Amino acid sequence: MAYEKKHQPLASARTFTNRMIWNVLFGIILLFVGLGIGVLGYHQFCHYSWIDSLLNASMILSGMGPMNPISDDAGKLFASFYAIFSGVVFVATIGVILAPLLHRAMHFLMMEED
Repeated sequence: MAYEKKHQPLASARTFTNRMIWNVLFGIILLFVGLGIGVLGYHQFCHYSWIDSLLNASMILSGMGPMNPISDDAGKLFASFYAIFSGVVFVATIGVILAPLLHRAMHFLMMEED
């Protein structure tokens, strides 16, 4: 979905709403993909149960921190890389969700007055 150019009029409220809905849905998908990677990784490398894997992945992805101690090196390596990955996913998700809003504000401010 392409955004309007500087010389084009501001998108309608309906178009803007549709963009926001699609971007929020895409952001949610990004979060769930990131969460799924974490759940699988914690289950595989840290040998946590599925519910503990979900808990730890959710806590890391939200920025709260891990819940259970990690005993083996493979799990610690995974947790380190997942923490960095989660930070990037979180920032990217916020960017995806805010992109239509920021574009609309910038487009409005840069429009030439007739």
